[in-house]
Amino acid sequence: MELGCEQLLYQIPNNGVLTSKIGLLCCLREQERVMKKISRSSNSKLLKMEEFFPESFRLDLKDERNAFFELCKEEQIWICKPSCSNQGRGIFLLKNPAAANTLQAKLHGTEEYLLDKRVQRKAPQARIVQRYIHQPLLLEGKKFDVRSYLLIACTAPYVVFFAQGYVRLTCVNYDAASDDLTVHLTNQYMQKKNSLYSQLKDETVWRMEHFNSYVNEKFRKSNGLPKDWVFTVFTKRMQQIMVQCFLAAKHKLHRKLGYFDLIGCDFLIDENFKVWLLEMNANPALHTNCKVLRDIIPTVVYESLDLVLEVFNKRLKGQSVLPLERLCHFVLLYHEDAADLGQKQPSKLRTGLCTGRFLRPQTGSTGHFGQCPAKVLEKSSKKLGCSRKKVALLPRKNCQQTVLTIPDVQLFDHRGKTL
Repeated sequence: MELGCEQLLYQIPNNGVLTSKIGLLCCLREQERVMKKISRSSNSKLLKMEEFFPESFRLDLKDERNAFFELCKEEQIWICKPSCSNQGRGIFLLKNPAAANTLQAKLHGTEEYLLDKRVQRKAPQARIVQRYIHQPLLLEGKKFDVRSYLLIACTAPYVVFFAQGYVRLTCVNYDAASDDLTVHLTNQYMQKKNSLYSQLKDETVWRMEHFNSYVNEKFRKSNGLPKDWVFTVFTKRMQQIMVQCFLAAKHKLHRKLGYFDLIGCDFLIDENFKVWLLEMNANPALHTNCKVLRDIIPTVVYESLDLVLEVFNKRLKGQSVLPLERLCHFVLLYHEDAADLGQKQPSKLRTGLCTGRFLRPQTGSTGHFGQCPAKVLEKSSKKLGCSRKKVALLPRKNCQQTVLTIPDVQLFDHRGKTL
């Protein structure tokens, strides 16, 4: 798609380098190879993949596929995922060597079938397998993960933000041996398949404040955690991992003024309080089918639009992106100076404001996304338009702005001590 100088496009055209399973895996591996080559001459503070990303193999590459099946001869659990799906679609578990052998035979048969030139058939969807984190931290006996957000508000120059999200829990208690996928996958799409979902719907999503209080009460003393571990150590680690993934992919992403993206990032915490990145998702779920999501999702969406529009308008007028007037709940993770682009400021472009139509949101919500609500899009428009008319924005509420200095990141253990 060719953008005009006053158009915005949601989703970077090739965002799969970051949001597909194979794309992210390739970027992280490439980053690790480069860091190994330069580690002798630099003091890199990037994490090793093994410190945050489960061991993974590509099933679409013969060498990797064979290496995996050679390894998968013991009673271990692996999770098999399509590269480009979300909502848990197409995922299954390999719990024993017999299951792995069945998959191997199926893949081998498919490969031979495709090699037969007399047969024209679309290749099966590419997949990866990952080592399953079979000893996750549990909340009231249930498995959970944390959805956070990475906002790439601009690609020329890069302006990247982090936002807290929410905790996603299963309907039933965790059992590693269970064949029920709703025991293992926490997203709402999968949980709706559980017969208990209708009566437990509001219990499958927690605010981050609730999660923080629970960890303080149940785990702080017994595990030697600092107070508010969720909002200190855990949040720093999520931000660190998200920045590292972005840095691994940023040289591959298509760049043009007007491109922006909101990416859902899913994290799991194991029983040793080690933080794992499960995946990064294009098209993060924005449904509001329970109270917590009704409070959180709208503000994430509307503040994302506020920031995208502010950065876009400043770039159109050749102004510096910082400081940001609309920054409220998001945290600035990465800002590329326009001078680093080797490009002239776009001073010749039209300088009219590019804004949407906004109404005041409902008030009365609480929590980290309830103190400074963003604006609500009139008529719930699904497309972000770009008008030449100057439309007045609502006054910005007083919000404390937070800027995280990255990529010069610090490493922390689970107790918050610098490594």
